[in-house]
Amino acid sequence: MESVARGGTRWKRFAVVMVPSVAATAAIGVALSQGALAASFSVSGQQFKVTADRLEGTGFVQYGALEKTKDGQKPVTVVGLDEAKIRGLCQSVVVPVPVFGDISMVINAGGEGSPMVEAKKLYIDADDLSTNATFNNIDIGVSVDDTTKGPGPAKGDDYLASSFAQQASSVVFTDVKQRAWATTAGTFKLSGLKMQVKKGKHECY
Repeated sequence: MESVARGGTRWKRFAVVMVPSVAATAAIGVALSQGALAASFSVSGQQFKVTADRLEGTGFVQYGALEKTKDGQKPVTVVGLDEAKIRGLCQSVVVPVPVFGDISMVINAGGEGSPMVEAKKLYIDADDLSTNATFNNIDIGVSVDDTTKGPGPAKGDDYLASSFAQQASSVVFTDVKQRAWATTAGTFKLSGLKMQVKKGKHECY
């Protein structure tokens, strides 16, 4: 899928300093998540869950932001990756439907026996993350305006100038679990894609 422009995030006052482990996980969820559904979209206020067995990425950058949703602003960690490869991707969204109750949509891709999921210019907005992370050539505390190792803030984003950020040449995440609000990507290639719609709650974790 091709994305025309990244939308949904507007950078306001945000004074939270994210630790590297949180930043790492954010990167993951993004790489894995909503790209399976859409490459660029407005934030609906609906969260979704993502898991992955392994994510390998190059050009990593992370900073804090306030996400605009229909229910107001939400603090999130935004992670950008120039390129990412993902093994064992799962994404789940649960939607309450009148009369029917909860309806779950579950997407799987990049499983054993198929090529890894591939993404370029990937952005992820998440508020709950956990993973095992390895950073190569990491810089912590750099100004978001001076980041050079990742895609950086997308053009048109109204981020807070000179705010806290961190970056790394490459990252590896394993056993990823993430709750996200939005994900965008320039391209997202999903090998072995499988989608299921089920009644009830059937989440990735």
